[in-house]
Amino acid sequence: MLDPKFLKPYDAQSSEGRIYSTWENSGYCNPDNLPHNRTEPFSIVLPPPNVTGTLHMGSALMLALEDMIVRYKRMQGFKTLWIPGTDSAAIATQARVEKNIQNAEGKSRYDLGREELLRRIDVYVESTKNIIIGQMRATGASLDWSRYAYTMDAERYSAVMHAFIKMYEAGLIYRGNRIVNWDPKGQTTISDDEIVYEERDAMLYTFTYGKEFPIPIATTRPETKVGDVAVAVHPSDERYAEYVGNVYDAVFCDVPIRITVVADHTVDREFGTGAVGVTPAHSLADWDIADRHNLQRPQVINEYAKMTVEGRLHGKKTTVAREEVVAWLRSEGLLITEEKIKHNVATAERTGGIIEPLPKLQWFVAVNKEFTRPDGTVDTLKEVMRRAVDSGKTTFLTERFEKQYRHWVENLRDWCISRQIWFGHRIPVWYQGDASKVQVTSPGEGWSQDEDVLDTWFSSGLWTMTTLGWPNDTEDLRTYHPTALIETGYDILSFWVARMILMSGFFLNDVPFKTVYFHGIVRDGQGRKISKSLGNNIDPVDLAAKYGMDAVRIALIMGMAPGTDSKVDENKIRGYKNFANKIWNIARFVLENTEGTDLTETHVFSAEDQEDLAALSRTVLDVTKHMDEYRVDLAADRAYHYVWHTFADEVIERAKPILKGTDAVAQRATAAKLYTILTTSLKLLHPFMPFVTEEIWLALPQKDAELLLIAPWPKSAIQ
Repeated sequence: MLDPKFLKPYDAQSSEGRIYSTWENSGYCNPDNLPHNRTEPFSIVLPPPNVTGTLHMGSALMLALEDMIVRYKRMQGFKTLWIPGTDSAAIATQARVEKNIQNAEGKSRYDLGREELLRRIDVYVESTKNIIIGQMRATGASLDWSRYAYTMDAERYSAVMHAFIKMYEAGLIYRGNRIVNWDPKGQTTISDDEIVYEERDAMLYTFTYGKEFPIPIATTRPETKVGDVAVAVHPSDERYAEYVGNVYDAVFCDVPIRITVVADHTVDREFGTGAVGVTPAHSLADWDIADRHNLQRPQVINEYAKMTVEGRLHGKKTTVAREEVVAWLRSEGLLITEEKIKHNVATAERTGGIIEPLPKLQWFVAVNKEFTRPDGTVDTLKEVMRRAVDSGKTTFLTERFEKQYRHWVENLRDWCISRQIWFGHRIPVWYQGDASKVQVTSPGEGWSQDEDVLDTWFSSGLWTMTTLGWPNDTEDLRTYHPTALIETGYDILSFWVARMILMSGFFLNDVPFKTVYFHGIVRDGQGRKISKSLGNNIDPVDLAAKYGMDAVRIALIMGMAPGTDSKVDENKIRGYKNFANKIWNIARFVLENTEGTDLTETHVFSAEDQEDLAALSRTVLDVTKHMDEYRVDLAADRAYHYVWHTFADEVIERAKPILKGTDAVAQRATAAKLYTILTTSLKLLHPFMPFVTEEIWLALPQKDAELLLIAPWPKSAIQ
């Protein structure tokens, strides 16, 4: 008898929560419980979303895409593990809690103290983390929740401390006074990868330091020129060759400066005047020039973006000091030209503050320093990162990302890993007295711990390892590491992917994953990046409530090749809701017309039946090939067009007269054919549209698995 639910249209809202609970309660998302005999592992770690965040279209795409791959591999019989987790997003989370406290109580973190602020952050995280976890479940993500991890939980804390100490003992972590990216608004260092460059209008000023100085230079930041110690020119630039080595004294905006003309190969002789002012304390490139030419590094800007020099500029914000310096240049007749230009301004991703390069005493990971492995071989972290790709152990699905990775590695500087916030993994270093005595791990009375915490990417860099039990030698680590695939947005190649390769290469002398798959940015129907400022934000959970999560999922990946952006709007999602309804109606028709048919008997198939089954077999092979190559977009498109345009529009329409006819043998063969195509189509569609396909599967009278979640992937039309 036909299941009564087919008497009504498909209702995603009443089905999805119940279906997800069925999957979760089955235990089959845990590979330890899978009924398959196959022992080959397939593992992915989920890029952990922020524990205080909410689902947006980018994260919905990531979850849908990974789930499609995971469901496919599970149905193929692999020992499939997909590990869920959340990230502390330390800088953003602390900033949000501090703002809430300031608005509600008018207090700063210093009024509360470290212990109380951290207590309140923990309370806040506990109150918000279930929101993102619930939304992850709502996407249909078949994660193994028994292995859930949080970057700040006890297991990850212990692993991070172990990692720091081991790298410190190997001489790869050191404390040094070097130039860093300082966020005056957030009052902390940030990495190069956490900088957002914003194009803004600016003025380019060309001037000389004094009437006797022979070389003009140009800058957008004249206020920093009170910290200049040199002018650099290219060694082959004949215009300035006679001045190289000369030293000039000047008084620049009331500040005495001494300028040495140096020849340096990094100078672009064709850009501007072909000469650059060297401000070592406030430019990373200039810091390197100072290294090569043994120059002083006077600091003229402090952590609050205020001038520290004596005289008229003292204590003024850099923007105010800029106007003062320009006015002085005009009055002294030293300003040659002023030109309006577009200029990329470095801002902090989390706070929006304008970055000031400043010299500060911080903790760093040395990427070029040699270390000796237990077997006696000598290595460097940069070489570890090169070798992962050179060896072919890690491959990028898109060639341009491999080129970007190699470029990033070649230009990688020592990694600043200390942050001046309170929420995070606190650096396990203790000092005594004037800090001349340093010790890792707590030595007891009379010692004080470093106030800084570790860069969140230090702990995230260990993610593939710590989620599998490292530093312990666990069965999970032995079975599932290296993971098969890392799938994430291309905007965090250097943020996270490269650092995982660095960490795994050092600690395990192996790669963290075999394949790197980058998805693109989700854009609106007009191709614009989705953002609140444009007013085109699309909430995946809201849209799922209207059209069903299956429609949202397949709309996100249709037309999206690896590394390319995809367009999505409500009309596109609405169209795939119609497809979900089409699948439902196909199933109702087939089940109505196969009632009472013994589908296990041997049938005599006509030439037309055989061609229909051959077309199904070709579809199976095509979808399988695309999925094996991680072309999920092509696989979904092939399955979609087959089910709608071949199965529904052709096969079923041709079957209707036979089913209404009087030839009982042909009727039984046609019914069996339709049922075979239906069950195989459900398997092909399941990775992309899991809810509606599982709901239908549960109503099937004859099937080869209790849940479609673990049904065997078809190899031909008769399986």
